[in-house]
Amino acid sequence: MADFFDIDVQTIDGQKTTLAAYRGKVLLIVNVASACGLTQQYAGLQKLYTELGPKGLVILGFPCNQFGAQEPGTEEEIKTFCATRFDVTFPLFAKLEVNGPNTHPLYSYLKKKQSGTDGKAEIEWNFAKFLVDREGRVVDRMSPRVEPETLRSAIQSIL
Repeated sequence: MADFFDIDVQTIDGQKTTLAAYRGKVLLIVNVASACGLTQQYAGLQKLYTELGPKGLVILGFPCNQFGAQEPGTEEEIKTFCATRFDVTFPLFAKLEVNGPNTHPLYSYLKKKQSGTDGKAEIEWNFAKFLVDREGRVVDRMSPRVEPETLRSAIQSIL
């Protein structure tokens, strides 16, 4: 894959696209789930997006059902849950896999560029976070347990 921004993705509304729309933005890419003990992180992610979005931050949420089947709903159910429970306005995408033989190309790319805190490539759980700079370089990978608010200074340093 030549360019991060050429990676194909599908929006939560079923539209096929690439990451090209986010060229020149700082991205926080998160595999999300609606029935996880970490689901409350949606609130912190939305707060970061609301406050830092005007400066160039975009949060991209990728639902994943690989960890404890904690994202069992349809895309429409996920979208409704996020909007009604957490007032999510950042972009959400179709469900994908982050580990295993059906790993989505985006997550293959991210994991190749940045291993986890344990030194392993595999995503450890829901709400793992990747910080990507305006040129599409993976700057950092954070554990699912890292609260969004604690990322503010790292995000601001590359905005």
